[in-house]
Amino acid sequence: MVLNSNRIRFKKRYVALLLMITYVILCQSCMTLRFSKKETIKYFEKSAVAFKDKTKQFDGYKIHYIETGDTLKPTLLFIHGSPGSWNAFKEYLADTLLLKKYRLIAIDRPGFGYSDFGEAQNLSVQSQRISEFIKVIRNKKPLILVGHSVGGPVVAKLALDHPDWYSNIVILAGSLDPKAENPEKWRKIIMVSPVRYLIPGALRPSNDELWWLKKDLFNLKPELHKIITNVTIVHGTKDVLVPYSNVAFMTKNFVNAKSMDTITIQKANHFIPWSHYEIIRNALLKLQ
Repeated sequence: MVLNSNRIRFKKRYVALLLMITYVILCQSCMTLRFSKKETIKYFEKSAVAFKDKTKQFDGYKIHYIETGDTLKPTLLFIHGSPGSWNAFKEYLADTLLLKKYRLIAIDRPGFGYSDFGEAQNLSVQSQRISEFIKVIRNKKPLILVGHSVGGPVVAKLALDHPDWYSNIVILAGSLDPKAENPEKWRKIIMVSPVRYLIPGALRPSNDELWWLKKDLFNLKPELHKIITNVTIVHGTKDVLVPYSNVAFMTKNFVNAKSMDTITIQKANHFIPWSHYEIIRNALLKLQ
């Protein structure tokens, strides 16, 4: 009986260990929040829109992106939130009205999609890497940045680093106010090995950059008055992830913007790029 009991306990431990190893392995591949190549092809075939699926290689890193539209037209460059990938803006890239006016590009930010997946970077490094990408794809036509959520401070940082590159920046539910960011000290705990490897897919680099974000925003705040491009802000009043108070913060700090247009969406939450697609699409059509 004692021998059988020991065998049962050994089997349970073996099964538990096997399940844990399986979970860790699955964590590396699940919840990537990105389209496969086949899914990308299927989506654009259904939309009957020609597209380019490319990756630009740089010294030590890469940027993956999807491009649609006429290469000789002004560019809308979409930058997703956290977590996410280019396909957060897939409907915009296939929109017939936008295609008549713009070349459309959506990137995978560093650490997401196919841009060195899992290797998150702080705001300064992201801006540096995306700026190098923009140098390569610029076509001497007006260039407009569109950033959602964490993409908001990314486009603001880009506009600060190269103020003469952009005709407009569009911030959708952007998190710019450092005081509006919750401390979320638990994020630091799950950044430590081996716990971090229990966090699935894109949630791991997302946790990393969101932990750094508050400090990044405090560093960004004193520089915001240097933004001189046209600014459009779109935000929902019921956004519980990025409070609507960010609008007042941006209005106060973008004091030297060439122009400022604020679109308030009553009772809208954080996910306005999808829930209020037409409002945002129409705002983009009015630019330039």
